[in-house]
Amino acid sequence: MNAFSFYNPVKLIFGKGQLAKLPNELASYGQKVLVVYGGGSIKKNGLYDQVMTALKEADMQVFELPGVEPNPRLSTAKRGAEICKTEGIDVVLAVGGGSVIDCTKLIVAAAKYDGDAWDLVTRKAVPKEALPFGTVLTLAATGSEMNSGSVITNEDTQEKYGWGSPLVFPKFSILDPVHTFTVPLDQTVYGIVDMMSHMFEQYYNEATNTPVHDEMIEGVLRVVMETAPKLVQDLENYELRETILFAGTMGLNNFLRMGYIGDWASHNIEHAVSAVYDIPHAGGLAIIFPRWMRHNVHVNPERFAKLAEKVFQVDPTGKSAEEVALEGIDRLVAFWSSLGAPTNLADYNIDDSQIDLMVEKAMVNGKFGNFNKLDEEDTKAILTACL
Repeated sequence: MNAFSFYNPVKLIFGKGQLAKLPNELASYGQKVLVVYGGGSIKKNGLYDQVMTALKEADMQVFELPGVEPNPRLSTAKRGAEICKTEGIDVVLAVGGGSVIDCTKLIVAAAKYDGDAWDLVTRKAVPKEALPFGTVLTLAATGSEMNSGSVITNEDTQEKYGWGSPLVFPKFSILDPVHTFTVPLDQTVYGIVDMMSHMFEQYYNEATNTPVHDEMIEGVLRVVMETAPKLVQDLENYELRETILFAGTMGLNNFLRMGYIGDWASHNIEHAVSAVYDIPHAGGLAIIFPRWMRHNVHVNPERFAKLAEKVFQVDPTGKSAEEVALEGIDRLVAFWSSLGAPTNLADYNIDDSQIDLMVEKAMVNGKFGNFNKLDEEDTKAILTACL
């Protein structure tokens, strides 16, 4: 491991009926709350009404920002920050999945910043303060409910970047598996792909001597793979939803990467793809990650073989490390495909016409990836293999 400091201040409130704790959690932050949510699913499933009842009990003055996009946009975050400034908002509540929470993180930082919110995303400016916020999670996927990272799309420039700050950890996050019952099949699958991808990104890292991390990541991955096929056949099964919900949070709350950063090249490539084509983030990862794996097997075949044996149950008898690794990658593709995830960019009607543009966007900060640095040639090869 590398030397590290660990910090995660998020109060995680997990389990059935925990929304009842919302009034008490908000009580210390003030009376004016901005509720941020997405396309309206929380109104259809009744969660919106439950939240509003809780806010009324807390005697909160409520303002709303609906319509956060699946790839949250800069313009939406700017609207939210302006509401906060104009109305003197005390606290923000994100009700939704990772996109809503990511957008909220920029809102609370931009609300305390006098310049362009995009400066914070592009690291031209560092947040000095932020409004407090909490979350009510509705989708098992990103881990944004328990970390300080965010991904934002600038729709005007077709740029999509990750950013973060210790100031934008949620103060609390309420996770009730029941709130995920109405997540449709495709979004459930995307969530599973997303959380697995986060764990893969951390598994392929720049450190040595990580046996504890390896066992934790391998164990969570095995549980997800055991649970996912059952869940897609029984979307309102509480225990299955509970397991996947907790796995998504553990997948990216920094507990699995103490002592290293992880690779994150696949995420960087996907951000370039969805910046140009606005496809679902996890859909892009399902296509890109196996190609990244195949492209990088040569870097450390034993590392890939270890994952293949421990997670994908590949029998190594009589096989080289590279052969075991490639069989494991094939099993990953088959697994994701069996759930209904896409396998090629053609599934989103994406051809080779914009590959050079996507490569350019992926390379904006130069070579990337911590397990293995990728250049333009590598990136183009991976994207071409994705077609």
